[in-house]
Amino acid sequence: MPITEKRKITPRAQTFRKDKPQTREEMMIEALSPNLMIMVKAARKAGRRMLRDFGEVANLQISRKGPGDFVSNADMLAEKTLIEQLSYDRPDYGFITEEAGTIPARNNSPYTWVIDPIDGTINFIHAIPTFAISIALLERDEVIAGIVFNPITNDLYYAEKGKGSYVMTPTGTVRLRVSARNKLEQAVIGSCGFRSEKNRETVTKLTGGLASTRFNGCTTLSLASVAAGQFDGYVSCHFNMWDIAAGYLLVKEAGGFASDFGGKRKLSEILESQTLVASNVAFKETFLKILEK
Repeated sequence: MPITEKRKITPRAQTFRKDKPQTREEMMIEALSPNLMIMVKAARKAGRRMLRDFGEVANLQISRKGPGDFVSNADMLAEKTLIEQLSYDRPDYGFITEEAGTIPARNNSPYTWVIDPIDGTINFIHAIPTFAISIALLERDEVIAGIVFNPITNDLYYAEKGKGSYVMTPTGTVRLRVSARNKLEQAVIGSCGFRSEKNRETVTKLTGGLASTRFNGCTTLSLASVAAGQFDGYVSCHFNMWDIAAGYLLVKEAGGFASDFGGKRKLSEILESQTLVASNVAFKETFLKILEK
C-alpha cells in the first residue's frame, strides 16, 4: 500500500486593518462626510488631552489675557493639536483661531477653518464641566460645516449645509430640531451674561419679566441647546467669529433662524453688527420686534 505524505496545513494568520472601526462610535464617525470626519477626529484628539488637564485643573499655569478672559496651557495645547491635525488632512486650508490668529490659505483655496479650542475657558479653569471644542468650515464667507464637542459628556453636535443638524452620543445619533414653543412665558432664553451694559439691556428687554434666562458661560453649547430645542432662543452682543460660526449653522440646519437684531442673516452681517439672536421660527417676529425698539 503506497505511503501518502501528510501535508501540514498552517492556518493563515488573521489580519486586521488598523484603521478599521471597532466600536459603534467609531463606525458612526466613519459614516460621516470626509470634512466632518476630519473635524471630529481632530476634536476628539484634542479632547483626550483636555480631559487629562481638566482632571488636574488646579495645577494648570494660568495667565491673564484681559478682564474676565483667561487662557490656560490646555487652551493653547488644544489649539495646537487642532491646527496640526486639520493641516495634515487639509494642508491648503486657512485658519481663523482665538490664540494663533489668522493663518492664510494656500494655493488659492477658498476654505478656512474657524476654531475655538475651549469655548468656556473660565468654566474649564474653575472645574465647571460646561465647555466645548468648536470647529467650523468656511467656503469663502459661508459656513458649510460645523461641530461642537463637549469632551466631558462626549456629546458631539454637528451640521452640514443643507443636510440637517445632529447630536452623536455613545448610544446613537439623533437629528436636532428647534423647539415648537411660542409663548414667551414658557420660553427659556440663553445669553452670554451681563458682561456689557448692552447685553444686560437686551436680555432684560427680551425677557420682559416673562421668559426664564440661562447663562452657562459657553456660547457654542448655548447655540447647540437652541438647535436641540432645549433653549428657545439665544441673544448676545459680545462675540467673535469662533464663538458663533459652528452654532450659527447648527441652529439654521435644525430649522431655526439666526440673525442680527435688525434681521440680517449673513454671518458677516452678524459679526459686523455685533448682535446675534437665534431662535425657533415661532419666536422670530416676536424677538426681532422687541429687539428693534
